[in-house]
Amino acid sequence: MAAQSIRRACARLGPALLAAALMSGGAAHAGNQKEEAMADSVRLALERAINDGRPPQPVFRDETARARYRQWFDAMSARLKRRLPDEQTRTEFLESAWYEATRAGLDPGLVLGLIQVESAYRKYAVSVAGARGYMQVMPFWTRVIGDANRRALFDMQTNLRYGCSILRMYIDMEGGNLYLALGRYNGSRGKPDYPNAVLAAWRNWEFKAQQGATSAVASR
Repeated sequence: MAAQSIRRACARLGPALLAAALMSGGAAHAGNQKEEAMADSVRLALERAINDGRPPQPVFRDETARARYRQWFDAMSARLKRRLPDEQTRTEFLESAWYEATRAGLDPGLVLGLIQVESAYRKYAVSVAGARGYMQVMPFWTRVIGDANRRALFDMQTNLRYGCSILRMYIDMEGGNLYLALGRYNGSRGKPDYPNAVLAAWRNWEFKAQQGATSAVASR
């Protein structure tokens, strides 16, 4: 349902806007999430998600699911090679991005599109507002749901885990409305530029498995 909502939004983009958004992929739209009141249950759920220190080791239902993951990995690695030319870095990044996105119930393509828009795949990106890393996570989150270690936001898996968990929370807060959730993630809820840019960038990372492959599931 979430993926369908985003694709419907993409379909509504005019050709000119879509082209402009795709061409702007190299420029970062810095994140600026706002600290806001949240229920204790939400905070505790986020804390548990963030503090789960297990490595990104996927678990698959069957060999078909494993094959689908390998198809996805190979396709994304080829697309990402220009942005992350080092093979080991690219491998670790894709393994973590897939794991953290799937773990949070997000389409990995959406997460890769968001990273393209937020940081242009720069691990040490810092916005004017102070947001950090690939997914431009605001440092206050380390105090609200983490161990207050701001430097950890430059760690690849930590940054992806924070970003995916926060986006999942915003989607839930917005009742599944991804357009509004993306705006909230960027601190620009209700304004079209950022959601439209992410929706357009997602097209760069869409993946269609070969017929017969099933979904893979990250361990929780």
